[in-house]
Amino acid sequence: MTYPTPFLLLLASFSILSGCVSLKQFDALQSDYDTLEIKHRQLTLEGQDGEIDRRELTGRINVLTQAREQLVVDTIQLGRRVARAESDVKRLRELNDVLTSESTSKMAAINDENRALLEDLSRIRKELQDQEDALSALSRDLERRQQELADRSMRVEELEGLLASRDAAAEALRSQLAAALLGFADRGLSVEQRNGKVYVSLEAQLLFPSGSTTINTEGQQALRDLAAVISNQSQLEIIVEGHTDTDQLRSPSIPRNNWELSVLRSTAVIDILTQSGVDPIALSAAGRSEYHPVDEDEKARNRRIEIIIAPNLDPLFELIRQPE
Repeated sequence: MTYPTPFLLLLASFSILSGCVSLKQFDALQSDYDTLEIKHRQLTLEGQDGEIDRRELTGRINVLTQAREQLVVDTIQLGRRVARAESDVKRLRELNDVLTSESTSKMAAINDENRALLEDLSRIRKELQDQEDALSALSRDLERRQQELADRSMRVEELEGLLASRDAAAEALRSQLAAALLGFADRGLSVEQRNGKVYVSLEAQLLFPSGSTTINTEGQQALRDLAAVISNQSQLEIIVEGHTDTDQLRSPSIPRNNWELSVLRSTAVIDILTQSGVDPIALSAAGRSEYHPVDEDEKARNRRIEIIIAPNLDPLFELIRQPE
């Protein structure tokens, strides 16, 4: 504790007055007093310095207190901001989770849709390629068929040309035969052209006695006149057909029936034709008996010899047989 100087003086006087104090003691007391005075001064100075330091410290404390208070306020505000930020972060995370989930679902859906689209595209491309292949095949087939059609058209033209030539040749032959046999026209001989063939029909009364297979003189002359025309023709096919009526033969000798009669009469005609210069290779004999009548009412017309003359159709058949 620090005591003021008057108090110390009073204390010293009291001490002197209250007892017998020697000078030595007084000096000692004086020394002590001086020492105390010095200390008092020091303490006073120190107190002043301390007051200054206290004031400075107080000021610093006040500043620090204010700073602390401001720091507390800032901390509280920062805490609130941190809380809000954490709340925002939590909300953003939740939103991010939702968006991530939705994005994952949407991406899965998009991937599925893309996969389906790719599959459709692959299928469409395959269908398109198949259609292109089919179209190419059809184009090739069309070209082939067009070529076949052109070839067939050419062959048809050739066939038509051959048929026209055949018909023209048949008509020319008919005209020649009609002119050559004109003298027999009123005696049961006729010449006509049908389907590219010339049909010379000679009634039996012009050629044979009844039931006979021997050709009479007039008939032989008619056949020689016919041979004179066709013997000069090449590439002919000549069929001699014998026909009878329905009257049946009842003879033990040949001819025994209408079949034999029709065949023997056709071969008799062929004999005259070959003797008259017709190439036997071009000739064929056939017996038709009674089964190809031309008149149901007049039997005499059914008893006949038909000479069918046709151009050789081998070139025509050869053209038809050619591979397409």
